[in-house]
Order: sequence, then structure tokens, then C-alpha cells
Amino acid sequence: MRLLRAPDRAARENAGAPHGATEPAAGASSEYALSVRGLSTVYETGEATVHAVRDVSFDLRATERLGIVGESGSGKSALALSILGLIEAPGRVLDGEIVLGGRDIARLSDRQLGAIRGKQIALVLQDPSTALDPVKTIGAQIVEAIAVHEPQLRRAAARKRAADLLREVDISHAEQRLDDYPHQYSGGMRQRVAIAIAIANNPSVLIADEPTTALDVTTQAQVLALLDRLVDEHRTAVILITHNLGIVSDFCDSVAVMYAGRLVETSGVEHIFLAPTHPYSEALLKCVPNPERLTEGPLPAITGFPPDLSSLPTGCSFAPRCPIGRDLAECHERTPQPHRVSGPAGEAVVECHFAERRIREVKV
Repeated sequence: MRLLRAPDRAARENAGAPHGATEPAAGASSEYALSVRGLSTVYETGEATVHAVRDVSFDLRATERLGIVGESGSGKSALALSILGLIEAPGRVLDGEIVLGGRDIARLSDRQLGAIRGKQIALVLQDPSTALDPVKTIGAQIVEAIAVHEPQLRRAAARKRAADLLREVDISHAEQRLDDYPHQYSGGMRQRVAIAIAIANNPSVLIADEPTTALDVTTQAQVLALLDRLVDEHRTAVILITHNLGIVSDFCDSVAVMYAGRLVETSGVEHIFLAPTHPYSEALLKCVPNPERLTEGPLPAITGFPPDLSSLPTGCSFAPRCPIGRDLAECHERTPQPHRVSGPAGEAVVECHFAERRIREVKV
């Protein structure tokens, strides 16, 4: 897998533009597979209110691959679960619009959402060992995913389609392997099954939450190559949640950097790797190990800790850790608003008081 290079995606239209980026605005265009506006999610424990997702807005074009990156606890998975309507008590979606296929699904009941999940929008979970039922065969689980949305389909036809799906995700001897249980599959094969279940009903949007975390590097590359092929063949838009910036550079068209429940920078991948504008984006990139500099001393790290989401500081949430804003009153007193900047590596939407200055200083 190539690590932290400027992505070679000339074959993809407008790869350097911030497809996933958008300044908050009312309404959503039909050109988008998914539009999120002002999404906020909280967890209320009785003692405190944790603001896990804070006023997040973005657009996802059909067939686009958007990577969402950030430290653990930044709100990435909470954002995915909020979009899918899977936030459980004591959490709840506080506000916002989630427009999928021209319909605001944030206003739907659980029953209505059940008819949409797996059909229009699907999820690949981080750990296939917990995503799959250990006491059901692989075939039964795939057939179940198909039957939820096509109850009229005969069992023989559903089983044939399940075998076709296994072949599509490169599992050999598909008919025989349908009768195996999850423990009879390797970790990489279980992840392939999870992907097969997610694409069983040809959704227009696929959310993959850390789909390669539990896999070795070789299997990671195989799963990503598979996902890359499948989303092209099915014309699916993808939201990829990951800590691995190398995966983002290889797989994604655009990237959103999340910090303390906010999208602090959203842009095309070329911009984020060549000219990161938000200090947090730059800090994340500096923390990635460089094999050519491992002997030069300790690995770089972001100083300090992420803020307490139940007691957020005033001003910029990153200011206490920021090399630019740590000692500036403006950064501690005034919250930066998202605004669009344009530089030599493309456009970005950035929440930083110094975005314009920083983008002018970039040399690519």
C-alpha cells in the first residue's frame, strides 16, 4: 500500500475539488447521493451532556469516495450512526437534516428507516467477528439481508443470489461456503462477507467504519482493492471512516478531518496531503511514521488532549493544542466559522481564523 503520497486519480473527474465539502446551506441538490445539514448528536447521561456531533454539514456526490479521519473520540463513528439512525439511548440526534434520495430520513420513524437501511444506505462494521452471527451460516445471513427488502423472493432464488454475492467478493467455492459458519472463515473472508451483505441490495450509499482495522496489511490491501472494484461496478458513493491516512490517499476522492465533533477541514485528497490548511490536519499528517526518518528521533505527536465533549472550551476547540492559536486570545474567545479557501492544491472548506493566511503561504 502506498503511504501518504499525492493521489494519482487523474481518471476521476475533479478529484482535487472538495466534493465532500460544503458550507452550511438550506436545501440540497439532487446531484448528491447524500446531503447532511446541521447534524448534531448528544449523549445525555443525567450528569452531563456529551456533544458527540456538532452542527456537521457535507454533501456526497454519486460515486464519490469520502474519507473521514480524526483521532479516536473525534465523533467519526457517532456521525455514521447518526446518519443511519442507529444512535441508541442515552444518545439522540438533536437536530439536522439527512437527505438521502431527495428525502429527509432524519424525520422518519424506526420502521420507515428499517425499509431504507440495507437498501438505499448500508453499513460495513469495523469488526466482522461481531457483525456476523456466530450461530447462523453465512448463507442464512446473506439470504436474510436480501429477504428483508425482497420478501417475495423464493428461497432458492435468494440462495442463488447469495452465492453470486460471495463470488462477487472473491470467495471461491461459493455454493459450498454458504453452509459454513463465520468461525470457518478467516478474518479477511469474514470482512468480505460483511461487504457482500452490505451490497446485497445495491445501496446508493455505503458507509464503511474502519473496515480494515482488524486485518493484516496484505489482507487490508486485498479488501480495499475489492471495495474499490465493487463501488465502481455498483456506482455506489462511499463514506470511509479510518485512522489510516495511507488508505485515504489510495482510495478516496475527498477527505473530511473531524475534531471534537466538527468537520474542521474538508477538501479533495490532493489538497489535504499537499497543502493542509487547518493546523489539526497538518498535525495529523506529521504524526504518520515516515520510514525514511525513523532514526531522526521520537515520532511526532500532537501535544495535549482532545477537549471534554461535555465541557467544551470557548472559541476554537483545537486552540489549547494548536501551535498557532495556543497563545492567541482570538482563538480562545471566538469560534471560527467554516469558509472556503482556494490554493495551489485545490479548494477546501476550513474552520480556522488563519485559513486565508495559511493557504497563501503554501508552496506546492
